[in-house]
Amino acid sequence: MPTPPEDFQPVKSAGRTLDLLELLADQPHPWTLVDLARALEIPKSSLHGLLRTLTSRGWVRTDETGTRFRLGMRALRVGAAYLDGDDTVGLLSGVLDELSRRFGETVHLGRLDGDQVVYLAKRESVHRLRLYSAVGRRLPAHATALGKALLAEHPDAAADRMLSWPLPRLTPRTVTDRRAFHAGLAEVRAAGYAVDREENAEGIMCFAMAVPLVRPAVDAVSISVPVTRVRPELETSIVAALRETVGGLGPARSMLSA
Repeated sequence: MPTPPEDFQPVKSAGRTLDLLELLADQPHPWTLVDLARALEIPKSSLHGLLRTLTSRGWVRTDETGTRFRLGMRALRVGAAYLDGDDTVGLLSGVLDELSRRFGETVHLGRLDGDQVVYLAKRESVHRLRLYSAVGRRLPAHATALGKALLAEHPDAAADRMLSWPLPRLTPRTVTDRRAFHAGLAEVRAAGYAVDREENAEGIMCFAMAVPLVRPAVDAVSISVPVTRVRPELETSIVAALRETVGGLGPARSMLSA
């Protein structure tokens, strides 16, 4: 996330509007005025006017009682426009298709955003037992193969500054110790790919490789597989496929707009 200049003075009303929209996006369930005011620490009178304005413009919608609030259709317009205008998403579409075709497992394109990874694109698994995910979902970078592949693009000190310490533990396998985490990043750098062994979700393994279109990379591609289907030969095949399809993308950087 870009650092604002030292003389930056945020506009309070704009900040409140964005805080509200981000909360509704991060926790997409119906919210009451009281719950929103408490979560955002905004006076109910101010929040009420903000909600009425956003509702009239389609950014927020209410239920039939007019007392519960969720994101509106205008939010979809902005999210879709971001993806449509992103060269990398379009360039990697064929790569995601190819990996999905080869393995029939869930494939993601993720981008590093602060201490989180955001899913930009997805190819669904053909199996009934699969990882639940959705485009736009955010996950802690330290506990995902996508995030570790991208954090390993930076020196340990820089990666530390990108994370929020102490690191939250998502499963019993999540690495939260600083020294152990640094050792894990060193392994990623040496191997050229990252593995999440049930560190983000129990029962799921993920394999990821950073996309070498820019350095340090900001995007990565992953393949997620339930542990019950992982065998040594499958792991070897997945890593080889990532090296072939993702690792060879360096020359394609000339296809990106400046």
